[in-house]
Amino acid sequence: MRSLVALLFALSSTAALAAVDPRTVPTQLPAAWQAKTRALFKQAIEIPSVRGRGEVPQVAKLLADQFRAAGIPDADIHFMPYEALPGDKTEALIVRWRSPHPTKKPMLILGHMDVVEAKREDWKYDPFEFREEGGYFLGRGTSDMKNGDVATTMAAVKLMSEGFKPDRDIIFFYSGDEETQGKGATLGSTQWRNLTDAEFGLNADGGGASYDRNFRPLGFGISMAEKTFQTYFFTTHNPGGHSSRPRPDNAIYDLADALEKLRAYRFEPMQNEITRGYFAERAQQEGNSPLGRQIRAWLANPKDGAAADAIEANPLEVGLTRTRCVATMLKGGHADNALPQTAQATVNCRIFPGVEPKQVQAELQQLVGPKVEIVADPGYIGVPTPASPPRADVINAVKAASLRFHGPAMHVFPVMSTGASDGSFFRAKGIPVYDVDGSWGISPDDERAHGLDERIPVRAMYDDVLHWEMIMKALAG
Repeated sequence: MRSLVALLFALSSTAALAAVDPRTVPTQLPAAWQAKTRALFKQAIEIPSVRGRGEVPQVAKLLADQFRAAGIPDADIHFMPYEALPGDKTEALIVRWRSPHPTKKPMLILGHMDVVEAKREDWKYDPFEFREEGGYFLGRGTSDMKNGDVATTMAAVKLMSEGFKPDRDIIFFYSGDEETQGKGATLGSTQWRNLTDAEFGLNADGGGASYDRNFRPLGFGISMAEKTFQTYFFTTHNPGGHSSRPRPDNAIYDLADALEKLRAYRFEPMQNEITRGYFAERAQQEGNSPLGRQIRAWLANPKDGAAADAIEANPLEVGLTRTRCVATMLKGGHADNALPQTAQATVNCRIFPGVEPKQVQAELQQLVGPKVEIVADPGYIGVPTPASPPRADVINAVKAASLRFHGPAMHVFPVMSTGASDGSFFRAKGIPVYDVDGSWGISPDDERAHGLDERIPVRAMYDDVLHWEMIMKALAG
């Protein structure tokens, strides 16, 4: 029996169309709106809205000015300052586009205005200088995620200029610290709920289509679930002593032994409705390839750990079959001529939806033994969130938009995000969220979010505006 998700996402023949470089297809966004979009995108990218610089309010003002000029009154534009961390001030922006005669509950559109730090010495060019080269827009935030901020804003402004009247309020929520603490989304889903309460949310920070390097479509994923983000600190202790007289025990060695165990460990494979729908589509794409056979074996037997391991060995599928934990930072010792008294590793876990972080902590503690102290990062305790239930209206809206821009070979299917976004905070408080951004890229192995020379195809930016225009019309028209 096929799952509900698979039925909702059922598509026609999987026969591939001729490969076409999507960057060479003429854009449909009118030239005047291309110019407006490019100008706003340039301004947004050149504001270095990274943690500690205090520049996020400038992005909020930039976006708010667009809504205000389009006719949104000041009473429905809310600047919400807050501290992400002590001394780290930032801001969220909440804009409400009111329906003159609402017949449905509001919908929420999510994004974030902050970006990950980028150092000038690491990049070929200034990361906060907006550039166009080789069919791409380049700069920090071009793909994560000022593209989504600009696309959602410009789509709304374009619709307002054309006289579109939504039949439900559309609320835009742009946070200021998604890349660090997520305090804005925490406040947005709780203390500011009077401004953000909605029937469902659409997240511009996820989802989307991709092509391989031969310009064959790989699919359009709608993220309906997210893993839980949780960091743990592994610490070992030792009396230490003089380095000329080594002890049989050593804090650094004990920690190294624990990390070796972690590297080899595999949590139990898990499936949910979303991942089963995703892998059902992937099995069709892969056909009778080794990966396709492993996927079908695992779908038939969710406890088949060997099949799940083989699936995760593929770079496209890492993190999708279970909880994954990885060491990300190290520190230890206090002098080169002294035995270490402490050693500590930072271990970041992305936990399968529905699993409690305390359960993972207990499993890790059992793995490494009593010599290692494990504590959760007190600055951020993850909250498991349920998968959002499939909505036919959202799925159909995305299918229609994908068909327009990518054709029938770009199949639409559900995915579980291995990362985390502001959407998880709203899911935790009862607002289902769907990641449906219309940006697309060339090959997943060219993914540059958080990395060097971040970029997005020029046409993908303009398509994203029209994508969001279609989504708003379909769900609020």
